[in-house]
Amino acid sequence: MLLLRLSVWALAIVLIGPRVDVARAQSYPSQPVRVVTSEATGGNDLISRLIAQGIAGPLGQPVTVDNRPAGVTPGEIVAKAPPDGHTVLIYNNTLWVGPLMQPATYDAVNDFAPITEVARTPNVLVVASSSPAKSVAELIALARARPGELKYGVSGIGAGNHLAGELFGSMAGVRIVPVVFKGARAALDALFANETQLMFPTAISTAPHVKAGRMRALAVTSAQPSALMPGVPPLATFGLPGYESITIFAAFAPAATPRPVVARLNEEILRFLNGPGTREKIFGLGMEPVGSSPEQLAATVKSEIARMGKVIRDAGIKLE
Repeated sequence: MLLLRLSVWALAIVLIGPRVDVARAQSYPSQPVRVVTSEATGGNDLISRLIAQGIAGPLGQPVTVDNRPAGVTPGEIVAKAPPDGHTVLIYNNTLWVGPLMQPATYDAVNDFAPITEVARTPNVLVVASSSPAKSVAELIALARARPGELKYGVSGIGAGNHLAGELFGSMAGVRIVPVVFKGARAALDALFANETQLMFPTAISTAPHVKAGRMRALAVTSAQPSALMPGVPPLATFGLPGYESITIFAAFAPAATPRPVVARLNEEILRFLNGPGTREKIFGLGMEPVGSSPEQLAATVKSEIARMGKVIRDAGIKLE
């Protein structure tokens, strides 16, 4: 008799569970939606505010941006939030790369419900206009002739421009040395002053200097050519097949958020990304809009953890 009662209860859970999820989705959102991201004015903040403005109307609730310190903090906040879709994380690779370099209280794969990839932006391999290296091949040859002498500026340990350089050095079989500066601006100044020999800045910070003739863009770090840097080929085409080091911006909800709620958020974000004028706005932020299914984003995160995790381990990169 006890076994029968348990079986009936289990069957009720199976039958009622989806109905509860559907009911939640139909009433969602029932309160303002909070988008957690990192500090104001950075790329995470800018894309978060754009998305928040774009989906607030269709959702019928205010969508606010909650800025928190960079690093693993935004992920830790959202991982512990109620899984009802009213707290969303819009963040870049730091969500899954950060825990590979410093302790975090969340699991980047299991503690989040992927919603959609939002945008991507590549870095650009550049040298100063006075550099003798006129191509990637010449730069690699120079680095091989002077092992450990070529330096590249980075805006912080573990930053995208740091990992791009470590991956380049590993795949090209050269030893180049990262030099940490207080921000990208200081790293750029060092390149112009010939204190460093190369750098991997973002596309949006590269274009004006290339146009002004202060630096030479040799390649983009994306797997495919980028509309943000027309005419600049990918590094992968210079004898480095498979090279890719990009910043990915994506949206997540806490794990256990009902699937219909995740689907609604995915639908509204994709609708905005594909809406009139959105592509131009995102381009203006130095990013390329993407959009994906939750399953595609989940696969991307797992792949990036495996791929960049090896780079981080091999380079011994750690954050205090």
